[in-house]
Amino acid sequence: MSDARQERIDRITANPAFDVIVVGGGINGIGVFHDLAHQGLRVLLVEMSDFCSGCSAAPSRMIHGGLRYLENGEISLVRESLIERDRLLRNAPHLVRPLPTTIPIDRFASGLANAALGFLGFTGRPRPRGALPIKLGLALYDAITGRRRVLPRHRFRGRMATRAAFPDLRPDLRFSATYHDAWISHPERLGLELIGDASAQNAGAVALNYARLTHGARGLVLTDSETGQTLPVSARMIVNATGAWIDDTAASLGARLNERLVSGTKGSHLILDNPALAAALNGHMIYFENADGRVCIVFPYLGRVLAGSTDLRVNEAGRTACSPQERDYILAAIGALFPGVPINAAQIVYSYAGIRPLPVSDADFTGRISRGHAVRRLGGAVPQIGMVGGKWTTYRAFAEDTVDLVLADLGLARSVSTRDLPIGGGAGYGPGLVENLTLHHGLSDHRAAHLADLYGSRAAAVATFCTGQDDPLPGVPMTAGEVVWAIRHEHACHLADVLQRRSPLAIRGQLSLPLISATARVMARECGWSDARTTAEITRFLSDLETYHGVRLTQPEGALP
Repeated sequence: MSDARQERIDRITANPAFDVIVVGGGINGIGVFHDLAHQGLRVLLVEMSDFCSGCSAAPSRMIHGGLRYLENGEISLVRESLIERDRLLRNAPHLVRPLPTTIPIDRFASGLANAALGFLGFTGRPRPRGALPIKLGLALYDAITGRRRVLPRHRFRGRMATRAAFPDLRPDLRFSATYHDAWISHPERLGLELIGDASAQNAGAVALNYARLTHGARGLVLTDSETGQTLPVSARMIVNATGAWIDDTAASLGARLNERLVSGTKGSHLILDNPALAAALNGHMIYFENADGRVCIVFPYLGRVLAGSTDLRVNEAGRTACSPQERDYILAAIGALFPGVPINAAQIVYSYAGIRPLPVSDADFTGRISRGHAVRRLGGAVPQIGMVGGKWTTYRAFAEDTVDLVLADLGLARSVSTRDLPIGGGAGYGPGLVENLTLHHGLSDHRAAHLADLYGSRAAAVATFCTGQDDPLPGVPMTAGEVVWAIRHEHACHLADVLQRRSPLAIRGQLSLPLISATARVMARECGWSDARTTAEITRFLSDLETYHGVRLTQPEGALP
């Protein structure tokens, strides 16, 4: 175990009484932890795996207002989403950036009744959308932002202008429309930076991954999954932010539910190494309707192309992977849109899937299920509040709603708003960062650009920390010093934490056996792993990559990793 993790456990042991325990270290739970810490409360965040490793690690990487929610009549959700999108553009500019988004259109008036039917409660599959309803929707989308607008208004193109801008799109398109939303480069890092900000703000705020909270005859018990150590803890309230697992968690912590709160849908995405497709996108996300009525996306992402997604009902929450059927569905959808661009499964460098924790719904068409959020009192021996639904874009607003209810129940008033707080490396982020890193730290342009992209304004602190231990890792700009930084400052405990969530190496398709082995050796020195533990870490990581992400890196038989 690292010294940094032991220090956190020691703090819990020294004072196990908390005002609030937040269970679930996805983005919604992290948002609540961050907000509560800024209110000055003693708060514990408990996550059974790594932070942002479940559904929060499997988003479409979009930070958006939810254009299609208008069709369901969810104007208030769109308004909230647009406000929060713009806040993230301001508060986390190192991770959240504008994204021009283009809708290809092959019809004129089709789908005009969709919105009316949505307002009347129709839950079936909508008709294909034509230019007229899309124009009306985009006009409303622009109007909702009003004078607060920070991104350009939408624009329409005819057939010839569409062909000029996107010559590889299928030739029968009659129109296209471009509006602006945003994308997030490293979503898991945003979660980690929120935890870091909360801990720096409040010494009474403690976050622990790879841990479980249970309730028994003697009260609440925290179990460190890394060592098996158990610690009695107490709380005035519990916030259940376990997403797709909320129902099971509520029951395990003593709440009795009369009905299920969450009914998940599965979303899968592919990362493609396809330069021709990347060029065809012309810097835009293409947001398009597939033949079955489902919305798909494809956009340039970290030097690759991100494509998705599926939306399949699931009966049970659990770790999941993109199935061959989903893979073929996504590839076929993109291939039909770009008929002249070779697209095949051999170009896939990474895939991922997650369970969206949506509210229970009897909608026939999963696209009609609300992406809104709600806060519910769940009862229990320790009062428990549950977070139902939600999405990346609105995590802060969802956390604010939850914390307001917690504060009211505790008889406290809000002292700080998180609305305008910079996040992590977004504080002081601006032009000239790469140049300053090369000038003051003697870094190459490539190395400086890597640090600036990953850490924002905190890149200089990371560069200083790495001085003297900045040994390069095979084939990538990340160094051994960054691995140690991730362990000491970013809660990393396992190989996947470093290679999948503290860095984008896995999702970019940059993993190799030499890189994995070198990273494992650095972690072994820092965490005190034995040779057997190091080998087991590598074996488990390689197995998980193949099982859940479609990445197969085969070790030579009989070779020591």
